Amino acid sequence: MLVKVFSILFPVFALAGAGFAVGHFLKPDFKPINRINMDVFLPALVFSSLATMPLDANQLPLIYASVIAVLVPGLVMIPVCRFYHLPFKTWAPPHMFRNSGNLAIPLFSYTFGAAAQSSAVLLFVMSACIHISLGLALLSKGSSLLHIFRMPVFIAAFAAVTCNLSGVIVWQPLLEASALLGQAAVPVMLLSLGAQMVNLKLDGLKVGVIATLQSLLTGLIAFLIIYYFVPLPALQMQMMVLFTMLPAAVMNYLFAERFHIEPDKVASIVLFGNFFSLFSLPALLWVALTI
Repeated sequence: MLVKVFSILFPVFALAGAGFAVGHFLKPDFKPINRINMDVFLPALVFSSLATMPLDANQLPLIYASVIAVLVPGLVMIPVCRFYHLPFKTWAPPHMFRNSGNLAIPLFSYTFGAAAQSSAVLLFVMSACIHISLGLALLSKGSSLLHIFRMPVFIAAFAAVTCNLSGVIVWQPLLEASALLGQAAVPVMLLSLGAQMVNLKLDGLKVGVIATLQSLLTGLIAFLIIYYFVPLPALQMQMMVLFTMLPAAVMNYLFAERFHIEPDKVASIVLFGNFFSLFSLPALLWVALTI
């Protein structure tokens, strides 16, 4: 089992390690690269996956599970923040909106193979849509539904689901072009994630450790609710073990910086959470493969 876990995680960590080396020695500006990935590669991956994915009532449990995985940690953090006098807007979103793109899609692909990619993309789309709607509304005290409709990821998802449910057959060359573009999304995600680790600062270690432990606890609570109340197939239940306890998404930092909500502290939560996933993911993967 140890050999299997190592072989599954090695490609993920190897590419992230390559990204760290690139960030440390070459110091490239990843902002335009990430923009291209978010606006081109990732929408292409979403479109090619959802356009061919069987979409019917059988996918509803996975959608319910994704909503539980996002919202329950936020609800759990309400009493935690009140008891420990922590700012909710700083501490709750990183537990709600996890690294369902940069880390989850590659992890699910390498762990469970091509059969899991469509489900991984659906989980990412659900998390991203809630993040840029409810998440932004939480931080900005306003409605943010228009942000969803303008995002290439949402447009791609909407187009793919519309074609899929209406029975429209996507022109095969277009589908192949989308799939080819989408193949670039996963390695770029991992390289970018690794490059961001260069920014780790030891003065944020305490915050990172506390947030990581909280994240695992809130994720565990969400998973137990899913395990006992949502009827998922075995493969998707294994995926939810990992999905519910992933580290925080980098987008949490971008939003915190935009709305001036302790961005340095959120950066520590995000970066150290992803760093500590080097140790938590093997254990979580071990548990997932035994279910």
